[in-house]
This record gives sequence, structure tokens and C-alpha cells, in this order.
Amino acid sequence: MEHRREHRSVLAGAERRLLIEIAHRLSRRINSDHLTLLGLISMPVAGVAFAFIPATPWAAALFVAALGANWFGDSLDGTLARVRDQQRPRYGYYVDHVIDLAGTAALFAGIGASGLMHPALAIAVVAAYFLVAAESFLTTHAAGVFRLSFAGFGPTELRILLAAGAIAAVNRPWVDVAGQHVRLFDVGGVVATLGMIGAFAVSAIRNTRALYLAEPLPESIAERTQRTQRTQRTQSTQKENRRTATQETSDQEFSLCP
Repeated sequence: MEHRREHRSVLAGAERRLLIEIAHRLSRRINSDHLTLLGLISMPVAGVAFAFIPATPWAAALFVAALGANWFGDSLDGTLARVRDQQRPRYGYYVDHVIDLAGTAALFAGIGASGLMHPALAIAVVAAYFLVAAESFLTTHAAGVFRLSFAGFGPTELRILLAAGAIAAVNRPWVDVAGQHVRLFDVGGVVATLGMIGAFAVSAIRNTRALYLAEPLPESIAERTQRTQRTQRTQSTQKENRRTATQETSDQEFSLCP
């Protein structure tokens, strides 16, 4: 699929340089498929680890390690393919995003099962993520632009927030907000859901406007017929006027002849 990647998150520049450096140094025995598999396995592991955080704080360390493994596999597989000139654009685009969707569902299944976030809110976060993902895929197809970030946040920044939240939840799973005692991850879930819905709305409006300007509403058959008839009448009138003017000129010249 021919498209332009647009990645403007806070860490995008530094992350890109780091990934290219790693790709150049990585053993030739490791290819992009191995990294994709690592990204696939690590997210369910992260989900299971998060589910066990209330039972054992050490599960938070496994959760952070699994997110790190997911970053390594998910972020590096495409970079490695480009550095080694082994790109498979359609395969890579499809598989990468199928894994992202499945991985996100597995991750939030674990978060919802942990008791650190209300299950209904975990479902809402996943639904909002799927909404943003679907709009991004449609934009890639319709406008040829694949955006990986919004308002400075991309996948890497979100992983860092999740890791920090998991560590914080070990010692302080509940917080006070506006006089209410609520789960830390419920607060984060509400903010994430509203943020993604807002991102979806802004992107959808922007892309709809751009595509409408690029492809304005065509005339209907009736409007084209009327315009053609008006043009034909105008041309007929102009021809008649020219014939009349020519005839008048000829009559004047004839009258001047002795």
C-alpha cells in the first residue's frame, strides 16, 4: 500500500535514531518476522502480568518488561526491514495492525480482570482505541497518509504511561479526585477514552473536509443537461448575432456601391 508515514510524537525523533542504530547492529540471524512474533507474544504476557499485580507486586516488573519487549518487537520490525531493504509493504502493514488490535484487546482484558480498573471502563478504552485505529486505517486508504501519533502522543509514549501507572498502582491503586475515592486506573481510563474519542472526532472532521475539497459534489444528470442546453442556446444566439451582423455589413456595403 502506497502511503506516507507521519509520526510527530514527543519521542519520535530520538526513537527513530535509536531504532536505526539497533537495526544496523542486530545479528543477521534475527529478521523482522522474529521481531513481529516477539511483539505478538509480549502483549498477552503483559495482560496476564497486570492481572496478577494485586496478588504480587512483582507482576508489575513483568508487566513493564513485557511492554519493553513489545516496543522492541513492534517498533523495530519495520525499521529492520527498511534498513536491510527487505520491505513487504502490504504484508507488513496488515500483519502489524492485526497484531496491534489483538494485542490491545489482550492487554486490556488483563487490566479489566485485575480489579485495578472497572471492566466496563476497560471495554470502553478498547472500543475507543478501535475507533481511532479504524479511522487511521481509513485515512491511510483514502488520503494516503498513515498517522502514528496525535497531540504529541504515539505508541511509545502510551507504553511509558502504562508502565508508570502500573508501578504507581502497586502502592497506590486508589486516589482522591474531587472528593471522590476512585481507582487510579479508572481515572486514567476515563482520560484515555475521552482523549481518543476527541482525537477520532478531530481527525475525522479534518479528513472529511480535505477529501470533500479534493472531490467536490459532481453535478447531477439534470444539472449537466441544463448546463449543456444553456451553452447550446448561448452558442446558437452568438451564431445568429454574427450572421445578422454579417448580413447588415453586406447590406451597407451593397447600398454604398454606385
